[in-house]
Amino acid sequence: MGEAMEFFPYNNGFSKLALYETKHVVIEKQNHDEIDEDSWFEEEIDVDLKWSFSLNRVLHKGTSEYQDIALLDTKHFGKVLVIDGKMQSAEFDEFIYHECLIHPPLLCHPNPKTVFIMGGGEGSAAREALRHRSVEKVVMCDIDQEVVDFCKTHLTANHEAFRNMKLDLVINDAKAELEDRQEKFDVIVGDLADPVEGGPCYQLYTKSFYEDILKPKLNSKGIFVTQAGPAGVFTHKEVFSSIYNTIKQVFKYVRAYTAHVPSFADTWGWVIASDYPLCIEAGKMDKKIGERIDGELLYLNGASFVASTILNKTVAKTLKNETHVYAEDNARFIHGQGIAYRI
Repeated sequence: MGEAMEFFPYNNGFSKLALYETKHVVIEKQNHDEIDEDSWFEEEIDVDLKWSFSLNRVLHKGTSEYQDIALLDTKHFGKVLVIDGKMQSAEFDEFIYHECLIHPPLLCHPNPKTVFIMGGGEGSAAREALRHRSVEKVVMCDIDQEVVDFCKTHLTANHEAFRNMKLDLVINDAKAELEDRQEKFDVIVGDLADPVEGGPCYQLYTKSFYEDILKPKLNSKGIFVTQAGPAGVFTHKEVFSSIYNTIKQVFKYVRAYTAHVPSFADTWGWVIASDYPLCIEAGKMDKKIGERIDGELLYLNGASFVASTILNKTVAKTLKNETHVYAEDNARFIHGQGIAYRI
């Protein structure tokens, strides 16, 4: 979920990963060999800001119909999944993002049994949802078969989730899948890429999608949650405030919350929404965590979640005053270097 990692196309349609030595000399690696000691993966966050990771190895790389995929072994964050040059998750801290995405809506729901995940191809969101004892079915719908297969093979932490009989893995566009399904869900999760110009996910952030397709697929007291992009003091205007404001036009009760994710080099944002009041109380959430979830959470507890909904003055003011609403012809994108707008 960062910005650009360089890929150079081969004639056969595959890509070679651009890595950098300390002097920023490109190293071309066809195989999964050990690389030079001073090799780095460099991610451009903005035109004048870069984020670098010292590497042990390039474990795997490939190209699907939709995206470039790479799995890097970094010295600081462990295995790092990179899709289309964007940091998706890092082995050592992905639990922060996925616990914040999955557990608040399931804990706020009185008795969640069915979950629909839009995206989530790496399997981590499904893994966390399946820890809830009440959950009977998790539908994970990702558009990219190659990404799912790649993650099933190489992300060992999620092997058990992919084998779980409660998981219904579907390869399809999430919009089409929700339209076609007759069933409704207790919780719908947006574990999608940020709205990037030319990317496959932009329409899944629009008011019309939320209003006409997603909301009708929620059961009574159903809850929707989505990742909402960077939410730092300098980055929250990119997409976070617009996603929040768009969802506010559709649901009666809407809360934004944030957490710092070290491997993203920023604070990240999520938005939770329902037409039924959301119970956000530390003591009650801690009680539910103990009663409902298998195993121990590493990041989230009642107090930390309540704290995550208290935004700093700058971000809170922006959200209060935001007027932009995502529509098919009124987009605000994260695009390449910095932000591109289509207004």
